[in-house]
Amino acid sequence: MSDQPTYRRILLKLSGEALMGEADYGIDPKVIGRLANEIIEVRNAGVEVGVVIGGGNIFRGAGLAAAGMDRVTGDHMGMLATVMNALAMADAIEKRGGYARVMSAIQIHDVAEDFIRRRAIRHIEKGRIALFAAGTGNPFFTTDSAAALRAVEIGANLVLKATKVDGVYTADPARDANATRYEQLTYDDVIHRNLQVMDTAAIALCRDHGMPLRIYDMTVPGNLMRIMQGEQIGTLVTAS
Repeated sequence: MSDQPTYRRILLKLSGEALMGEADYGIDPKVIGRLANEIIEVRNAGVEVGVVIGGGNIFRGAGLAAAGMDRVTGDHMGMLATVMNALAMADAIEKRGGYARVMSAIQIHDVAEDFIRRRAIRHIEKGRIALFAAGTGNPFFTTDSAAALRAVEIGANLVLKATKVDGVYTADPARDANATRYEQLTYDDVIHRNLQVMDTAAIALCRDHGMPLRIYDMTVPGNLMRIMQGEQIGTLVTAS
């Protein structure tokens, strides 16, 4: 383990559900505060940080569509939910002394900047934490795909998917006591075994651009910094 960060620039993917804590809906201030502290900690260590947050704690487009709503309308509502979460995270970061910018894939100028790749990179280079909201700006694409896309666009060295489990397992560990955790997988392993780490479009985008992906347990305090220091936490997905 090194005191110097292993990665120069990362893209952190947080699910909207991660912000709920033990609640059934919305945002738990304690959870978002702890996550903000961890993000600031790695930024202060010299790591440049971009963040994509989902919206499943408020609205999920696919779920709304399954209940009968038009899918495009549902996805647009989901995009707006991610803007709300990004604004909440930006507030939590700035209350703790960090600097954040919310950049949206859909125009919503009163509350967020438009996502412009060069401007996003400039924010990150200046030490600001860039929060990428509204997914890709298009329906039918998940925030997992948005995370992979933004990671490629900003030239990240690693995508981190923060979950509530400590990696990828052979089966659901909550249902199968014999499930074992993979230390490392290839992109093709994830796709062919249908491991549902991220959606297939996101995995394919990471594969096509050689973007490493690590899945880790965000509920363990300090895990993000440990990964930045080189600890092998969770499951790593690479080309080989």
